[in-house]
Amino acid sequence: MVAQIKPSIRKQLEARDPWCWHCGEHNDLVIHHRRNRGMGGTKGKQAEITNGFQNLLRVCQRYNFEMESNATVGARASGWGHKIPMWGDLDMPVFDCTRFTWYVLTTDGGKVEVNFQDTAF
Repeated sequence: MVAQIKPSIRKQLEARDPWCWHCGEHNDLVIHHRRNRGMGGTKGKQAEITNGFQNLLRVCQRYNFEMESNATVGARASGWGHKIPMWGDLDMPVFDCTRFTWYVLTTDGGKVEVNFQDTAF
């Protein structure tokens, strides 16, 4: 069975991400995996990482679709940490486009503001 995102994680994401990281929309938000799930989903220990707080963002449905279907939007999303490659580091900062602020997402469901220029990325 493919692992689903736990209800407790969903609830904490709603508190951490009350708006779309891209446009600020509050309605029609979906959970986006920064590092894509494998074909057929993930299981076991990998599912804990894939469905963990550092890999999840809430974004509007439109932006989620555009990140996956439009190469230009996808490339921009990668630069903002909204998308990262399978080999990418989940510690990569994420840009909140509406607040013009960089954050590192924590394993406990929080986010810490950072100066992106001071990071190793």
